[in-house]
Amino acid sequence: MADTSFDVIVIGSGPGGYVTAIRASQLGFKTAIVEKEDLGGVCLNWGCIPTKALLRSAEVYHNMQHAKNYGLTAEAGYDLPAIVKRSRNIAGQLSGGIKFLMKKNKITVIPGFARLEKGTDAPKVLVKSSKGEEGYTAKHVILASGARARTVPQIGLVPDGKFIWTAREAMTPDTMPKKLLVIGSGAIGMEFASFFNAFGSDVTVVEMVDRILPAEDAEISGMAQKAFEKRGVKFKLGAQVKSVETGNDVKATISVGGKDEVHNFDRVVLAIGIVGNTENMGLEDLGVKIDRSHITVDEYSFTGVKGLYAIGDVTMPPWLAHKASHEGIICIEKIAGMHPHPLDANSIPGCTYCHPQIASVGHTEQQAKDAGYDIKVGRFPFIGNGKAIALGEPEGLIKTIFDAKTGELLGAHMIGAEVTELIQGYVIGRQLETTEEDLMHTVFPHPTLSEMMHESVLDAYDRMVHM
Repeated sequence: MADTSFDVIVIGSGPGGYVTAIRASQLGFKTAIVEKEDLGGVCLNWGCIPTKALLRSAEVYHNMQHAKNYGLTAEAGYDLPAIVKRSRNIAGQLSGGIKFLMKKNKITVIPGFARLEKGTDAPKVLVKSSKGEEGYTAKHVILASGARARTVPQIGLVPDGKFIWTAREAMTPDTMPKKLLVIGSGAIGMEFASFFNAFGSDVTVVEMVDRILPAEDAEISGMAQKAFEKRGVKFKLGAQVKSVETGNDVKATISVGGKDEVHNFDRVVLAIGIVGNTENMGLEDLGVKIDRSHITVDEYSFTGVKGLYAIGDVTMPPWLAHKASHEGIICIEKIAGMHPHPLDANSIPGCTYCHPQIASVGHTEQQAKDAGYDIKVGRFPFIGNGKAIALGEPEGLIKTIFDAKTGELLGAHMIGAEVTELIQGYVIGRQLETTEEDLMHTVFPHPTLSEMMHESVLDAYDRMVHM
């Protein structure tokens, strides 16, 4: 007989779920994890990891096309099925790694779809699989069921396996579109715009608000738009797709400035947000509060229902893998009677892996002003950095925002080569409550891109050296 009683059952094995399960096991809890598809969830199998593999192929292809700038010769060509195969193989390799971690940490993996009903210590977990439905009990149940791409059936924006793609279909393209429409200019939309543009697609991005990457600092998003336009990407801002019709291609009616335009595309990528996976799980019957498909929780991920917690994309934003993982650790440590610090959403870094890369943490300049801060702003361009010039990556900017009264680092925003790696320096600075003086007195290695982080701080206080 299979064991059906546990201390902790985690539902969903994405970055939130599997990390939480591992930490639960480390803390001595008898732990199980339920997964309806592949271990690793959407992020590892159909999100964060495979998209980065695709974008790496695009980056290498881009560099090959500019080999002469480095004194080299190279014949640039690509094999789309091979690019996709590499991405899928990497996802498969890492999913296998999660399987190993579950075994190493003595976590029971239960395949199937979970639903909940009233229980004693916590809701009872009923798991339906090809073998039927079986019930499991636990003292604590943690929902990490994630989310999926938002669709708009009313105007025909539903993935059809051919013309209309969500991120999942865009990761395994059957063709390199000659003309591609990307709806939404957030991180997912701009990463796919970057990928397909690199391989020659004529890309048009439609965004409802008046600038791309609307979650980013306005100055950074403006620079990003110019960089994309330089490479041929077109933008329709303050615009909305009113309808799509498919036949031999996709006919899209786009409202721009109150006027309708009709354009034809080979494929459409839908990147307009996500919907939490909360359906058919019995959550409403338990009294779980759901706001626009996302579960409402307190600072320690408690749902308000005895023994039931929720973490990650099924809860409130930001919807990021690393947020889900940290949220899960806070949740299980609180359950264990420890005293973890609640999550500070404003100290969670955001990264977009398009070309150029974009990364940020904390307040934007406008948010800092709106919050009533008297601020000092520092900037340093990539063109002033020796390492950036040596890399052939002279376009970019590091921007820092400080509280003029206390020296607190309120925010940092970057665009350019490898900024998704650089941002963690400022994240640590915020976590340690670093002031401008601490950063000024820190020695940064030369020659590195990180020196620009130092110079940006210096610039905020009129002490910049290399410009």
